[in-house]
Amino acid sequence: MVEYTVEVHSTTAFTLEEIYIRLTGSTCESKPQVLHTFSLSSVHTSKVSCTESVGTLLLVELEAKPSGFKYVFQEWFCAKLVVTTPEGEKVHFPCYQWLNSKNPIVSLRNDKATLINKETNTALLNQRHQELAVRHQNFKWKEYHYKVPYIIDAEAASDLPQEVRFSFTKDIEMKFNAVSVLVELELESLIACSESWKSLEELHSLLRYPTPKEYVRQHWDSDEFFGYQFLNGLNPMVIEHCSKLPHNFPVTDDMVKSSLGGSCLKREMQNGNIFLCDYKRLSGFEGNLIDNRRQSLTAPLCLLYSTPEKKLIPIAIQLYQEPSKENPIFLPTDSKWDWLLAKTFVRSAEFHEHELNFHLLRTHLLAEVFSLATLRNLPSAHPLFKLLMPHTRYTFQINIMARNLLISKDGIFKKYTAIGCDDAVNTFLPKAVSTLTYSSLCLPDNIKERGLENIPNYYYRDDGQEFWDIIHKFVRGVLTCYYKTDGDVKADPELQKWISDIFEYGFLKKGETGIPRSFSKVEEVVKFVTMVIFTVSAQHAAVNNGQFDFGGWMPNLPSSLRLPPPKKKGESTETTFFQTLPDVTTTIHGLAVLFLLSKQSSDHYPLGVYTEDLFGDDEARRHISEFQEDLCKRNNEINTRNRDLELPYDYLKPANVDNSVAL
Repeated sequence: MVEYTVEVHSTTAFTLEEIYIRLTGSTCESKPQVLHTFSLSSVHTSKVSCTESVGTLLLVELEAKPSGFKYVFQEWFCAKLVVTTPEGEKVHFPCYQWLNSKNPIVSLRNDKATLINKETNTALLNQRHQELAVRHQNFKWKEYHYKVPYIIDAEAASDLPQEVRFSFTKDIEMKFNAVSVLVELELESLIACSESWKSLEELHSLLRYPTPKEYVRQHWDSDEFFGYQFLNGLNPMVIEHCSKLPHNFPVTDDMVKSSLGGSCLKREMQNGNIFLCDYKRLSGFEGNLIDNRRQSLTAPLCLLYSTPEKKLIPIAIQLYQEPSKENPIFLPTDSKWDWLLAKTFVRSAEFHEHELNFHLLRTHLLAEVFSLATLRNLPSAHPLFKLLMPHTRYTFQINIMARNLLISKDGIFKKYTAIGCDDAVNTFLPKAVSTLTYSSLCLPDNIKERGLENIPNYYYRDDGQEFWDIIHKFVRGVLTCYYKTDGDVKADPELQKWISDIFEYGFLKKGETGIPRSFSKVEEVVKFVTMVIFTVSAQHAAVNNGQFDFGGWMPNLPSSLRLPPPKKKGESTETTFFQTLPDVTTTIHGLAVLFLLSKQSSDHYPLGVYTEDLFGDDEARRHISEFQEDLCKRNNEINTRNRDLELPYDYLKPANVDNSVAL
């Protein structure tokens, strides 16, 4: 007889179920034996006896069976097993799965990442196939809406397999926050108030919560801060260099001469100082009904100028796409209320473009596509599975919650935004998807396409480029441990199926997106995986974490506007301004959602902090350590830079960036 010592790591101290273990080796396998799981410690040991050595240890199978104490399954979470062979070798088996009635059997590979090849052991090959067969049953594609990326087939979080659900603490925390956030903000007394705000002083006095960015409240109406937000605010993704005016935006030199310090548009365009924000995707929407009142939603064009003092300021705003006498071009030289209203309509358009396109579609929905493709096509032994799993954490549940609470028939968008739910999902999202390209998701390519390489004080670009480089170095280091040649990439059927699913279900088989259908080179894989990790971590942080900072002062980011814009200059007043802003109820519900979505959770895991020890290869672990060191160094560099900024930019500080789309 020989004995194997099994060290069990579990976050649940014990279970009343009987857990059986079977060892499979290169020469034979053991009989199933009870793995003693009753322990008050999260780590305990057990013995497995065999008549002879099983040879090279390949697999461990765990099976949960109801004990005599219970006739229904309880759930037991196994983090990992460490098996010591009779020869003294320690073999690690990552698990990080729940065993329950829906998932009573798990088959585990050791922690050495492997690719399929002609020499793959039959038992290991069968294990990979069985694992993916189970995943295909648990994780299914579902059409969301026409011309929109597919989603996971689950109506509620309870439909998800346990291992991808929120922890109990996280789930309760989210439900508690959703119910109590108005109380926390001391806004519960205003829930049923449909009146207009009478003044900014009233708004400030009633919104007694501590504004995270007091700077925003103090500067929201200045031209300089208005321009700053296109670079370093909640949505740094719309602005682009303008070398020629759009045909439907007839700005003349006489209109902007004073703003340009006596210069002309042609000269400043040639010098690279003119920029454009175009919200054409919002064109054609009638406006949602809130309390039986039609809301106003415009599709502005905004021209901006980068001054010699390195400030970005607006110089002309047209609120609808088609020029006409009833659609004037507003200028800084117009009356105070005309100009402020024009900027406010731009900020409301920014709310919708940001939330639906750059936040929902380009981070949340794509993260769900990447996560689902990973779980369906990559077995746990695959190096790309090990690399990407920490970046899928909580994504399914947060997206299901968003679909149910925010963009459902009775959700926040239906009740409190100018676009409403039906138009947002059925019309706007397909418009946004039609502009989705691979290059727009790769920060270096996107910055170049938008002509923003040289605009000053663009901290999103600077920090984003550093982030991209750090992630690229990490991904390249890990993946080249396994893909030594381009031939290794071409010969990996699991990798090819992964990218094929992303192309089909995420980008709807559209070749014009530039998304690869297959991989033929190592560097292609490295770049694409870099984009995936950047999207779900850094990019999501850039467009998510500042929602309450910039939207907590409602006039800076109104979710809806009640009056249409003025058709004629000189008629706007302070009264019409406040009649245009959202009413009190719409304001506080919008703020509550922004607060909830921006609030860091108690189990926040910054990028590079991996709670699951998935890689057993020393070289891969070395790259993880270097990745963590690079992130720490960058964190310190941003802290140093921010000390000299009047308004620090810290949304891409590594300590503030989650591993995944988890909020």
